[in-house]
Amino acid sequence: MREMFAGCESLTNLDLSNFDTSQVTDMMGMFANCLTLTELDLSNFDTSQVTDMMDMFVDCLTLTELDLSGFNVSNVTNMSWMFCGCTSLIKLGISDFDTSSVTDMFRMFADCKSLTTLDLSNFDTSQVTDMSDMFKHCEALEALNLASFDTRRVISMPGIFSECSALKTLGLSSFDIYQVRDMTWMFEGCRSLVEVKCDFSWEHYRR
Repeated sequence: MREMFAGCESLTNLDLSNFDTSQVTDMMGMFANCLTLTELDLSNFDTSQVTDMMDMFVDCLTLTELDLSGFNVSNVTNMSWMFCGCTSLIKLGISDFDTSSVTDMFRMFADCKSLTTLDLSNFDTSQVTDMSDMFKHCEALEALNLASFDTRRVISMPGIFSECSALKTLGLSSFDIYQVRDMTWMFEGCRSLVEVKCDFSWEHYRR
């Protein structure tokens, strides 16, 4: 189902209630650039075989709510750009995601400018290597707790919180940056930030 509805710029509604997706392995870019899609009910989707969700909802500019609580993402390895550019998204239900197989979260939530809260407390990031620009331009987020994040395999995280201009508190207490090679622009434009909770040492990064 790769790019199945990609570029359907005038589509406002979509009824997928009878879809049987139990054998689908690829949903990359499935709804990419559905610019005027106002609602999307995927509660019946069986995603247990899916391995690629890159760009799945990228630039769904008018979506305000997306409930993916029923998604089984245990086999997904790529979530880069997944929600990037969902500028009107206010509510995102992904707290139950099993991300234990994911290796790429590049720009996953970038430009989600209307999100005020984001619950990632159950995210398993132990296999992730790329978090570059992950939350870039999440301009309405005031607090972000990533205390559960395992970053031991992460190599790249430049711009991860760049231009999160409303962000006041940031929990990074479990961040391990030993393998990280690029942290440029990490907090660039975080003009409201008053507290960063972290235990990591910069000594290794000086290499």
